[in-house]
Amino acid sequence: MNKIGTTVVLIGAEALSRRHPGEHPDNFGAGAMALPETAEGAAAVISWCADAGVPVVPQGGRTGLVGGSVSKPGEIILSSERLTQIELIDPVARIAVVQSGVTLQRLQEAAAPYGLAPGIDLAARGSATIGGMVSTNAGGILAFRNGVMRHQVLGIEAVLPDGRIFSDLTRVVKASAGPDMKQLLVGAEGAYGFVTRVVVKLETLSTARATALLAVPNAVAALTVVGHLQGVAAVTLEGAELMWRQYFLDSARVHDFDMQWLEGEIESILLVEISGESVERATAELERALEAVWEEAGLTGGIVAQSLDQARKFWSLREESEFIYRLHPNAPSFDVSIPPGAVDGYVATLRQRLASVGSGLDAYVYGHIADGNLHLSVIGDGADAAGNRAAVEDAVYTGITDLGGSFSAEHGVGTEKRDAYHLHGNPERRAVAQAIKAALDPKMIFNPGKVPF
Repeated sequence: MNKIGTTVVLIGAEALSRRHPGEHPDNFGAGAMALPETAEGAAAVISWCADAGVPVVPQGGRTGLVGGSVSKPGEIILSSERLTQIELIDPVARIAVVQSGVTLQRLQEAAAPYGLAPGIDLAARGSATIGGMVSTNAGGILAFRNGVMRHQVLGIEAVLPDGRIFSDLTRVVKASAGPDMKQLLVGAEGAYGFVTRVVVKLETLSTARATALLAVPNAVAALTVVGHLQGVAAVTLEGAELMWRQYFLDSARVHDFDMQWLEGEIESILLVEISGESVERATAELERALEAVWEEAGLTGGIVAQSLDQARKFWSLREESEFIYRLHPNAPSFDVSIPPGAVDGYVATLRQRLASVGSGLDAYVYGHIADGNLHLSVIGDGADAAGNRAAVEDAVYTGITDLGGSFSAEHGVGTEKRDAYHLHGNPERRAVAQAIKAALDPKMIFNPGKVPF
């Protein structure tokens, strides 16, 4: 068995064959994977790599969609696969201390008996790791209310590129004690170090839910519903997801979803979920709220889930988006943030710009409407053609910065958005990131070819 110190190292395709490469086929390109069980074990591997000049590619659950964990021969993968201890759930302080390889779902399950939950949720909860979510500054369903992963992190332990262990496992919210250096590791996509432990804030778990699908004419109408629900004192808004027409219709068809409750043509479907003191109270409050806002929002149809199973079917329409790539295997996909009030205008001009790139080009549009995070998959003949890629990207990204949005919302930059990082990212921010990289990783061995470059 190959080892660096006490850490097992798997070498060769056969040794890695029992593991799934995840969302990108090149994640296992290095052909070598180190599996530390402690920060000290990771430090030994990193120190050896620094001395030998071997590049290090950190990996978590390999759920990233932009190639942030791809590796190649001559590099070594540093995996959090064996860093899976939930060390502490403190129901009084409402925090958890976990190793970085713990999945979001495992943390949710561990916190639930205490009536608590992480203040973040996303569709890949079963495989996304806490360390990976830190490294990509994950967003998800609750970002409109609780913020993104950065806002859930109180403390971090990580191994820096020279092998030093950085430990700031603060367990309190208020810690104004100089620059908050741990925040450099959040959203850095493995450029500045390998996260080994995290202190995560926990929120009250609300299990009594009411869920509805609503036919809305546009994003402004959806936001009217969202705003009204946020103003209902007896309930808490737990989710607000908007699916534009083509995405919803194709998802419903693939999932064999009954649409008899809809009358006539639809423009978009809003999925909302609220929580209350009981299912009955939440359902009554939801129905009352929808009746009050129906005409103002221009709703043309709606259905309230009558069971937990039906609510899960509603959510599957939004979260199980793999059908896109079965219907359009090479559809270029994007993840952007638009100020919510500007979403309708952006989507309308996006369709116009795509049509100018090629007749028949269009996009599936869906996402977290309450915070303006849209997921886009460009479809139609030639959408994935090499000659059209730059024009498609330009169509998607044009105007976002001027609106005050971001070309990358929650998926990160990785290798897929390298061009966008230079063309649409902030140059001053990029220069500062590069200076920090040079200071922390002068040999440039951590996640080479990714941000910052």
